[in-house]
Amino acid sequence: MDQPWWKRPSTLPLVLVVMALLIIVVGGTIRIHDAGESCPDWPKCFGTYGFMVDEAEQEAYWEANPDQIDSRGPDHRYTIFEIFVEWFHRLLVGIIAVPILINAIMAHKLRSEYGQGLRNLAVVSGVLLVIQAIAGAVTVYFDNADWTVAMHLSLASIFTSLLVWQYIAMRAQEGANWAFLSTSKAFLERQKKRFVTITASVFILLILGAWVSSTAGGNYNQSCSIGFPNGWPKCQGSILPSLDGPGILVQMVHRFGAAIVGLVLILTSAKIRVDARDFGEGEGFSRAAEVVTGFWILNVFVGGMYIVFADPQEFPEFISLLHLVFGVTSFIAAAVTLMMLRLAYLHKSIPGESE
Repeated sequence: MDQPWWKRPSTLPLVLVVMALLIIVVGGTIRIHDAGESCPDWPKCFGTYGFMVDEAEQEAYWEANPDQIDSRGPDHRYTIFEIFVEWFHRLLVGIIAVPILINAIMAHKLRSEYGQGLRNLAVVSGVLLVIQAIAGAVTVYFDNADWTVAMHLSLASIFTSLLVWQYIAMRAQEGANWAFLSTSKAFLERQKKRFVTITASVFILLILGAWVSSTAGGNYNQSCSIGFPNGWPKCQGSILPSLDGPGILVQMVHRFGAAIVGLVLILTSAKIRVDARDFGEGEGFSRAAEVVTGFWILNVFVGGMYIVFADPQEFPEFISLLHLVFGVTSFIAAAVTLMMLRLAYLHKSIPGESE
C-alpha cells in the first residue's frame, strides 16, 4: 500500500497513541499537584460537569456530602487549576473513547486485509479503555490510595502499548521495509526469554515508582531527605539507612528495584549485542534493547535530580513529571521489543499476515 501517511489506516492508532500519552502526562500533573482528590465525585465534579468551583461552592458541597470529605479534611479548599487538571483528565478519557470506537470499527472492516488479530487487538484496546475509566472511578472512591494509583498508571501504560502494537503491526502489513522482520528463527528463539524479562522487569519498576509516589516514600523530607549526596544517591546520608523512618522502606525498595532492573537490562542488552554479532543479524533487536536501557539510565538520573534540586518547601514539579514520562516511555519501549519479536515470528511463519 503506497499511500501518504495521512491516508494510511495505521495513522489512526498512531493518533490514539499521542492522545493516550497526553492523558498520562495530564494524569502525572494531577499527582504532582496532589490534585487527585480535587473532584470528590465521579463522573461529576463537586456535583457539576464543570471545573469552575470556588471555595464557597466547595464548602457547600462538603456540608451537603460529608461522606465524601477526602483525606485533607473539610477545611481544605482546592484551587481552580487543581480542579481543572482533574476535570481535563476525565474529559480527555471521554474524548478518546470516540476514536477508539472508530478504530475498532475500522479494524473490523479491514480484517480481511490486515488480519483477524488486528481486529481483536483493537477491540481489546476499547475494552481496556472502559476498564481504565472504572479504575479512575475506583481511584477517586478510595481517595488516591497507593494501590489504586499504581493500578491506574499500569493500565494506562498497557493501553498505550497495545495501541503502539497495533500501529507497528499495521505498518508491517502495509509494507514497511523493516530489517528486523527478516531475522532468522534461530536468533528469535534465543532472544524470546530475554525480551520477556526486559519487559516484565521494567513494568514491575513502573509499578514500584507509582507506589512510591503515592505513599510516604514520595515525601523525601520525611524519608530519604533531600540534596546531594545525603538525599541521593544516599538516603539519610547512608547507602544502607535505618528503615525506622516513615517511607524509608518504600523508598529503598524502589531504589534497589531500580538497581536490579538496571543490572538485568545492561546484562541482557550485552548478551543480545553478542548474539547479533555472532549471528550477523538482529541489529534492530540489539538497538531496541539498548534504547530501553538508555531510557532507564536517563530516568535514574532524572529521579536523582528531582531529589538533589528540591528544597524543604518545594519540589521541582517539572522534573517529577519528566520522571514519570521517562518511566512510562521505558515500559512502552520494552513492550515494543516484544512486538518486534512477535511480528518477526509471524513474518517467517505466515508470510503476508500480521497481528
